[in-house]
Amino acid sequence: MTAASGAAGEPAIGPIRPEEIAAVAAIEALSFSLPWTEEMFAQELARPEVSTVLVARVEDRGGEALIVGYICVWVVEDELHINNLAVDPRWRRRRVAHSLLAAALEHGRRRGAERAVLEVRASNVPALRLYGRCGFEPVGLRRRYYSHPVEDAVIMALEGI
Repeated sequence: MTAASGAAGEPAIGPIRPEEIAAVAAIEALSFSLPWTEEMFAQELARPEVSTVLVARVEDRGGEALIVGYICVWVVEDELHINNLAVDPRWRRRRVAHSLLAAALEHGRRRGAERAVLEVRASNVPALRLYGRCGFEPVGLRRRYYSHPVEDAVIMALEGI
């Protein structure tokens, strides 16, 4: 999917615009116990040589674009690091996260990444399933990596993106 796509109800994926930061931060706050702030997302936008935020947009009945999900990634040398991926709870289980992840992997490929890595809470079964279906494999564990609540992180990687 590209920013130009988005058939009836299907999200279009494209780079975030500065005026969309508040919508992304709102989804972040609904999704994580220690959410990034609007300022943190603004800092990501200020570093385009490394950081990219892609959003999933759908049109509401009035023709306005609604942000229903996002993914924030870094490309460092030959590695794509997936920092955050979240979908508005009302849009979950509609393949929005899958579309965002696919777009991010394509972005990484275009920027020369050969591998993708991420950390995910050990209890986040839906995310673990998504990443597994997309070819990611567990490669390590970071004990007590997360707080609020304290929890291990599963490190996952996808080679040859």
